[in-house]
Amino acid sequence: MVVLALDIGATKFAVGVVDPDYTVHSVRRAAVAVEDPWAVCRELLLAVAGDNEVRAVGIGSAGPVDVPAGVTRPLNFPRWRDGFPIVERVRSVFPGAAVRFAIDGACLVLAEHRVGGLRGLDNGLALTVSSGVGGGVLADGRVLRGRTGNAGHIGHIIVPGDETPCACGGFGCVEAVAGGMSTVRWARAQGWTGATGIELAQAAHDGEPVAVAAMARAGTALGRAVCSAAALLDVDRVVIGGGFADSGEPLWGPLRAAVDRHAGLEFIDALTVSLSTLPEGATLVGAGVLAIDEVAWAERG
Repeated sequence: MVVLALDIGATKFAVGVVDPDYTVHSVRRAAVAVEDPWAVCRELLLAVAGDNEVRAVGIGSAGPVDVPAGVTRPLNFPRWRDGFPIVERVRSVFPGAAVRFAIDGACLVLAEHRVGGLRGLDNGLALTVSSGVGGGVLADGRVLRGRTGNAGHIGHIIVPGDETPCACGGFGCVEAVAGGMSTVRWARAQGWTGATGIELAQAAHDGEPVAVAAMARAGTALGRAVCSAAALLDVDRVVIGGGFADSGEPLWGPLRAAVDRHAGLEFIDALTVSLSTLPEGATLVGAGVLAIDEVAWAERG
């Protein structure tokens, strides 16, 4: 009997087996299919489960979500934008399994609280900066969920003075300015000829002017968003993970400078922002925590 974790990201699915200590292993990933995302997701779930009976599944999804309804609406999934009943579909694959569902940011902060940079704290903020930007909030020892499960969606804090269109329909969202895909698009519009966030980060390390400017723009936007959220939530610890967050000093130098400039209130003047120490896939770990906690709750009766 196994427990599974499912991460529905901006561009890919990931599924793994979760142990009681929250270790995730046997992970498989697959790119999202534009025409039929569920077919890819279902195949991945079945491949990881193998011949084992599945006891519980934890799901972390890019948002927006409607957790009470068990529905996800990822902005980058055209076929799911009007709502996809992910909990119902997963239950149809594993009829005997308990299924827990949360936005990816809630899973992220849950993972950081249990085994990462927010361990031992009652208040903090966790971000993922990858293809997009997401986040989760730890407040008074609990992960905030919100009315529909979208609390902590920091990717849609507005960057002052920026009018970049966002996939959500708004303008100037930090995701539209500082997400990996958005930053690459901006750099290419300025004449840079690369294709990926990894290439952009390397070009910035090499001193290529457009790449340096693109990373500085993203880092500054992230720093401003972090300070706004920290002041709103009264937290002094922020952990940032995700592939694009691992871009090094070209991103982190401007990010730290923005934090130093804007964290002026006394209760956040000691604000610390650090790179997550969890391996790639912290959202998957958090989805695993959801599932393991569900099993533990059932066993307590």
